[in-house]
Amino acid sequence: MIIDCHGHYTTAPPALAAWRDRQIAALAGSGAAPTAADLRISDDELRETIEPNQLRLMDERGIDLTVFSPRASFMAHHVGGFETSAAWAAICNELCHRVSTLYPERFAPAAMLPQSPGVDPATCVPELTRCVEEYGAVALNLNPDPSGGHWTAPPLTDRSWYPVYEKMVEYDVPAMVHVSTSVNPAFHTTGAHYLNADTTAFMQLVQGDLFTDFPTLRLIIPHGGGAVPYHWGRFRGLAMALGKPELEEHVLGNVFFDTCVYHQPGSDLLFDVIPARNILFASEMIGAVRSVDPRTGHHFDDTRRYAEAARLSEEDWAAIREHNARAVYPRLDALLKGQGR
Repeated sequence: MIIDCHGHYTTAPPALAAWRDRQIAALAGSGAAPTAADLRISDDELRETIEPNQLRLMDERGIDLTVFSPRASFMAHHVGGFETSAAWAAICNELCHRVSTLYPERFAPAAMLPQSPGVDPATCVPELTRCVEEYGAVALNLNPDPSGGHWTAPPLTDRSWYPVYEKMVEYDVPAMVHVSTSVNPAFHTTGAHYLNADTTAFMQLVQGDLFTDFPTLRLIIPHGGGAVPYHWGRFRGLAMALGKPELEEHVLGNVFFDTCVYHQPGSDLLFDVIPARNILFASEMIGAVRSVDPRTGHHFDDTRRYAEAARLSEEDWAAIREHNARAVYPRLDALLKGQGR
């Protein structure tokens, strides 16, 4: 089977954005903040947004299941304070759970956290707990920059993040290290901020010794790892200069990369540089790049084509498309086994 580890609810009904607009307006003193009960989205509305979009493309591309989380750019942790993020995260996480309930063999939920700039990450633990225990979340999204492109948060190796990691280890769930919207005009959200964050997160992990304290913690760096595979020699050299072990020993037991790279040469580079055991299939379909590549006649985000054209061994391709995800996401593996898959 093919498991897509990187999906977002980018096609949510318009009522969700309208609710968020009211919430943001209330912060500026325009009207009262909406309540969760004010958002009314029927199951039929969910079906109308999923079936002609994500589900249709999954069927066309032969993708069996997607790990499905709230829209990354909508997380917008820089907006308001903790109460704002907590209400917004709860709303978005519930919708992804409902989609996974409507299509239990096609989607598995992943949770966003109610992060907020300058707020102790430990405040996110109750929502993480709720999503795992009540919604069956198999993973979470962790934003290393809740400030929206200004990078005011401490590095991921800082002990302030430890309460989140402790709960992840307890539940045996991984996190995708994924930023949200950039409000810094120097950094385009999807063209710069996302890829910068992937690269930055990896370097933070190289500089620190996080996995000495959390040897079973698992982190997925999306978008093919940003600049990491292309500059693998630089990172190896920097690790040596910092007195760290080789990257295979220092980070690759705990860090994984997805295949959201939208051209053949870049995908080939990823497969050539990063061990197959550290790569998870993903497309982030209906995401940052939604158009058709005029050079190929296929969608840029049809990443299965790049993997199948990369001349991977059958063993490596099987690991990338399915077996690695089962290992990195144990709760997903248990869910699939419970379905007889």
